Amino acid sequence: MKLFHPLSIAIGLRYTGAKRRNHFISFISLVSMLGIALGVTALIVVISVMNGFEQELRARILGMVSHATITAYGDNVEDWQALVDEAKKDPRVVGAAPYIEREAMLQAKRISGAMIRGVVPKLEESVSDVGASTKDGGFDKLEAGKYRVVLGSELAHTLGVTVGDHVTLMAPQMRATPVGVIPQMRRFEVVGLFEVGMYEYDRGFAFVHITDAGKLFREGDGVTGVRLKLEDMFSAWRVAQDLTTRLDGVYSVRDWTQQHSNFFRAVKTEKLVMFIILSLIVAVAAFNLVSTLVMVVTDKQADIAILRTLGASPRLVMTVFMVQGLAVGVIGTLLGLVFGVSIAANIDVIVPFLERTFSFEAMPGDIYYITSVPSQLRLPDVARIGLLSVLFSVVATLYPAWRAARTQPAQALRYE
Repeated sequence: MKLFHPLSIAIGLRYTGAKRRNHFISFISLVSMLGIALGVTALIVVISVMNGFEQELRARILGMVSHATITAYGDNVEDWQALVDEAKKDPRVVGAAPYIEREAMLQAKRISGAMIRGVVPKLEESVSDVGASTKDGGFDKLEAGKYRVVLGSELAHTLGVTVGDHVTLMAPQMRATPVGVIPQMRRFEVVGLFEVGMYEYDRGFAFVHITDAGKLFREGDGVTGVRLKLEDMFSAWRVAQDLTTRLDGVYSVRDWTQQHSNFFRAVKTEKLVMFIILSLIVAVAAFNLVSTLVMVVTDKQADIAILRTLGASPRLVMTVFMVQGLAVGVIGTLLGLVFGVSIAANIDVIVPFLERTFSFEAMPGDIYYITSVPSQLRLPDVARIGLLSVLFSVVATLYPAWRAARTQPAQALRYE
């Protein structure tokens, strides 16, 4: 007799849908089903929201750091134009731009340290999204020899300046004067403010023209390196390896996964931990089926005995109760998938509705830069969660079904 014989399925489904004498068992079955649905819903929604935050943070970080960076070992890159041309020979590279990056002090109404990045404005647009994040002014106003600067919004707030004001940049390089050795200094006009939504960058970065940066930091014709933008950012590691080989090891090529490996590893670990914790909710709900089916087996002792006397094998009896438990688990899982996918796909509508209804703000703009709850629904995650829930349900049915299969007809009918 096959494991999933049509007779066993028919009886199992009949037990699931039939009215029982013990209504408490029906209630427990309903609670188990709803528990599984709630756990699956919560798991899908939370994982989707975490995917959304990860994608949002990755986009904001890569808007500043680029997909890959080429630098020289222990020195500046002198012939950067040739390096840009060589990098663009790879069809996977869609943009390349030189940069100079050094730390400096900025002084206006107040003083603050910052990372100064010298760029070529037109080329920078091909590797970075920071130009599109300017609130006032723009990168197009950065001209060689004009000594202009674009500040992060938080940095400008700290310095107490806005567009049109001036700041003094003090480089760590020293120069000799009649009054002694003093830092290299230059007055810059603020021509733009940017806000990428990451405090680390909005508070700690300033952009100037690469020519002005070269003069301020005494770099001559050299640059710190070349930043690359790729057609597919997830191929960054492979592109970096290929470029390193083509450049004969003269230059170091680092991709974004290496530069921010700890951060993204922490996000990945957090997602894994949240998945495990929320999976336990599904597991608890699924294992409520154990108590439900144990009570059903006790309630159906006479039916089991009759089936056995009519020739039903222990395997058929076991399958009957596995089908019943699995039906509850599958229905609960399907309900959870429907609710979870619906909420995760429409969270951009649901959260604002709840905010308006209950007069609260989920992501206050003065605390969080991400003022809306992001969500990214991924079908592999949905499939994984659904399979995990069904697996828990199958495991939960094994003991009650095995106990039913061991029922002895004579003992079960003794008091009937």
